[in-house]
Amino acid sequence: MTERPDGDSPRPTPAAVPRPAPPRRPPGRSAPAAFGRVDPDGTVYVRTRGSERAVGQWPQADPHAALAFYGMRYEGLAAEVDLLVRRVSAGALSAEEATSAVSKLQAGVASAQAVGDLDALAARLDELTPHIEERRAARRAERAAKAQDAKAQKENIVADVERLAAGDDWRGGHNRLAELVTTWKALPRIDKASDEQLWQRFSAARTTYTRRRKQHHAELHARQDQARVAKEALIAEAEALSSSTEWGATSAAYRALMSRWKAAGPASREVDDALWKRFRAAQDAFFSARDASSSQLDEELAANAVVKRGLLAEAEKLLPLRNAAATRTAFRALADRWDAAGRVPRSEMKALEDRFKQIEQVARGAEDDRWRTTNPEVRARASETVTKLEAALDRLRADLAKAEAAGDSRRVDEARAGIEARQAWLDQARKAESEFRA
Repeated sequence: MTERPDGDSPRPTPAAVPRPAPPRRPPGRSAPAAFGRVDPDGTVYVRTRGSERAVGQWPQADPHAALAFYGMRYEGLAAEVDLLVRRVSAGALSAEEATSAVSKLQAGVASAQAVGDLDALAARLDELTPHIEERRAARRAERAAKAQDAKAQKENIVADVERLAAGDDWRGGHNRLAELVTTWKALPRIDKASDEQLWQRFSAARTTYTRRRKQHHAELHARQDQARVAKEALIAEAEALSSSTEWGATSAAYRALMSRWKAAGPASREVDDALWKRFRAAQDAFFSARDASSSQLDEELAANAVVKRGLLAEAEKLLPLRNAAATRTAFRALADRWDAAGRVPRSEMKALEDRFKQIEQVARGAEDDRWRTTNPEVRARASETVTKLEAALDRLRADLAKAEAAGDSRRVDEARAGIEARQAWLDQARKAESEFRA
C-alpha cells in the first residue's frame, strides 16, 4: 500500500486491484494522459520535451489503470519537488546540502518511472540553482568576513603575546597568556599560510616568555636562598646579643644588624616571615631588658631632675640682664651646680638641657658684648678713626675757603660734598667711641 502525498487514503497495488480509480490530482495539474500513453503490448511511455521514453509495463493492458498508476508515481515525485523548494526557500538547507538534494532529485526526475509533466518538475528544480548560488555566495562572503575577523583577532593576540614576551610581568603575564591560548583555540581557522605564520609567531613568543619566566624564577629562588642563609646568620648574632647588658653598644649593634637585614633582601614569603619573627624576638628580648633597666634607673635619677628644675628656676631669675659681670659670675656658679646634679631620666633630659642652654647663650652673649666694648685695641682703633676724620674735615674746610675766595664754583661744590660725607662718618665714629667709654 502506498500513501498519496496529497493526503488521500492508500490505494491497492495494480496486482491486487487491476483497475484502480484514477488518483486525485492537485489543482492545476494535467491528467497523465496528456503526458503519456500505453502501447497495446502494455508498454507505458512518458513524453518529455518532444520525445518519449518507456517507463514500465502494465500486463493487464488497461491503459486507464496504467496511466493512473504511473500518474500517482508522478504525484509522489512532484511532492518531493514541492518539499525541496520550500526547504530551500526557507533556508533550511545549506548551499551544499541544497545542491546535493537538487542534483539527486534532478536525476530522479530524469529517470523517473512516472507519467506527468516531468519537464515542469525539471524546470522548477532548475530555478532553484540561482537561489542556491546566491546563498552560496552569501555564505562565502560571511565565511570570508569571519575569516578576516578571526585573522585580525589572531594578529592582536600575537601582538599581545609578543608584548608579554618582552616584558617582566611574571605573575599577571602567565595568567594572561593562558587566556590568550584559550581565545586562540576558540577562533576559527583562517587560510593555512596565514594561520601557520601567525601560530609560529605566537608559539615563538610564548616560548620566549616561558623561558625568561623560568630563568627569572630560578634567579629569584637563588637570591631568596642566599637571603635565607644571610638572615639565619644575622639571627644567630641577634640571639647571642639578646642577653647583653651593655645597653649603648648593644643598641648600636642591633641597629647595624637591622641595616644588614634590610640589605640581605627577601627570602620566600613563608620563610621570610618565620625568620623575621625569630630576629624580632631576639631584639625584643634585649630592648625589653634595656627598657626595664632604664625605668629603674629613671626612678633613681628622678631626684636629680628635681634639683635641676630648681637650678633652672634660679637661672631664669637672672634674666633680663642688669649687670653683665654679676650675671656671669652667678651663672658660672649655677653651671657648676648643674654638672654636679648628675644625670636625669631620659624622658626629661632634652627639655631640661635645652632650657639651660638658652640661658647659657644669653649669659655668654652678655660677656661677649662686654669684651667687645672693653677691648683696648678696639677702643684705640675707634679713637684713631675719629682723629683722622676730624683732620680730613679741617683740610676740606680750608679747601672750601680757598675755592670761595677764588670763585671756583666746581671746587666749592666738591669741597662741600666731601665735608658733608665726612661729617656723617665722624658722627658715627664718635658714637662708637662713646660706647667704648661707657
